[in-house]
Amino acid sequence: MIKLGYRFLSIGGTADQILFAGLRFTLAGILTVLIGRAIFKGPFWPKRSAWPCVAWLALFQTILQYTLFYISLGHLSGVRGSIINGTGTFWAILVACLIFRQERLTARKLAGCALGFFGILLVNLSGLHTGEPFSLLGDGFMILSTIASSVSAALLRQFGGREEPYLLSGWQFFFGGLILTAAGLIFGGRFGALNVQGIAVLIYLAFVSAVAYGLWALLLAHNPVSKVQIYFFVTPVAGVFLSAWLLGEKNQALGWPALLALVCVSLGIYIVNRPQKTVQP
Repeated sequence: MIKLGYRFLSIGGTADQILFAGLRFTLAGILTVLIGRAIFKGPFWPKRSAWPCVAWLALFQTILQYTLFYISLGHLSGVRGSIINGTGTFWAILVACLIFRQERLTARKLAGCALGFFGILLVNLSGLHTGEPFSLLGDGFMILSTIASSVSAALLRQFGGREEPYLLSGWQFFFGGLILTAAGLIFGGRFGALNVQGIAVLIYLAFVSAVAYGLWALLLAHNPVSKVQIYFFVTPVAGVFLSAWLLGEKNQALGWPALLALVCVSLGIYIVNRPQKTVQP
């Protein structure tokens, strides 16, 4: 949908992409807070002690992650970007275990991560039959984006237990989005066209962020990172086949490198998150 938004609004340059991201997340922040307040009957403003948490989340979850993500999509196919983005599950587990010490790193988790990274290596070595080598602005920025997302997941896990998750998520979207919007405008970001399709995609993406990330923040506040991240299995699968359908990337989606990479990523996520058998006394 982001790539369709680029197409409808004639978005090409980096500043244009950052402006598009900024408008999306500013709107998403407003929607997240309004929806969360309606559902949970909570406050509109975070407590004073929560604002530093909002700032850290805005930095990693919105500003860093989505600046890198939106730029990378301008240099990657939807199929390739979806598969690489699927490694976010593994990065999140490594960050939670090794940096934040929220979980224990086991041999099973290491094996699953290794299998998933092999899938991504396969994507880049093969070039998905397009002859595209590894690129910093494409593949590199997408990988860095998933690492920023992983840090934000660990921060949400850490902050969400003592603060309202919908407020953390909503206000970090809002302020992060404002910063991205300002940066895009300062560096000359503009939409080459303005039409109903493009505006509809922008509103849809904002709504997706408001609902999906609000629920994600709520889940991370009450569950281990690895348990929640298993559902990111849907991201590479849906991304590959939706790219084939909506963007016409059937050759890449149905090629053996993409399918094998998808299998590796999916198996890796399953190995990391499968329930351990309990030994009966």
